[in-house]
Order: sequence, then C-alpha cells, then structure tokens
Amino acid sequence: MLRRLLTDTKGGTLIEFGLLLPLFVLLLVGIMQVGQLMWTQAALQHAVDLAARCASVSTTSCATSAQVEAYAATQAYGLTLPNDTFTASTAVCGNQVVADYSFNFETALFPSASISLSARSCYPL
Repeated sequence: MLRRLLTDTKGGTLIEFGLLLPLFVLLLVGIMQVGQLMWTQAALQHAVDLAARCASVSTTSCATSAQVEAYAATQAYGLTLPNDTFTASTAVCGNQVVADYSFNFETALFPSASISLSARSCYPL
C-alpha cells in the first residue's frame, strides 16, 4: 500500500499549482504596486511642471504661492492631494515648484510601508 502511494503520480499537478499560486499572486500584486508608485511619481512631476509654468505665464490665476500650490494640487491627475504637498517659490532659475509626498503601499509585500516621493520643476520668468 505504501509503495503504491509513493509511486502514484496522480495529483502532482494540483500540488505544484498549490505551491506556485501564492508566489504568482505575490509577483502580480508586487508588479501592480510598483506600477502605482511609478504612476504617482509621474502625476507629481506633471503637477509641478504645470504649476511652475502657470506661475510664470498666467500671472492672474497663479499670482501668489498659495494659488500656485492650489493649482498644482488640481493638476496631479487622479490623485487627491492637499495643497501643502506642494511648495512654490521664486528661485534663480525662475518660478520653482516642489512636491514632497509619502506613498503608502497597500500591501505588506514591501519591507517599508511607505516611500518618500519628490518632484521639482522650475520654469523661467
């Protein structure tokens, strides 16, 4: 009976599937989380680029730092960010907008629960 059980190959595929499925799911979720991280970085960069340009070109709607920061918060496509994520100032290069954001991972796959993202743009006066 024991010899027959050890040489039986039926159900081997099920065991392999059961061992590999959790690894595949972890890989898939990890890829999605890294994709969200990259998308968030692109959204931050897009927002600071447009806000720095607005501060230089449209002096009526982006006249003060608070208006520039509020404009930047609306331009981060798909993200709902507070205005204090952005900092607008006048630098040597022109109107500069900086964003600092803490990206929180949705899963426990990554060792740190959050990572700091930053974006910077400067548009000449």
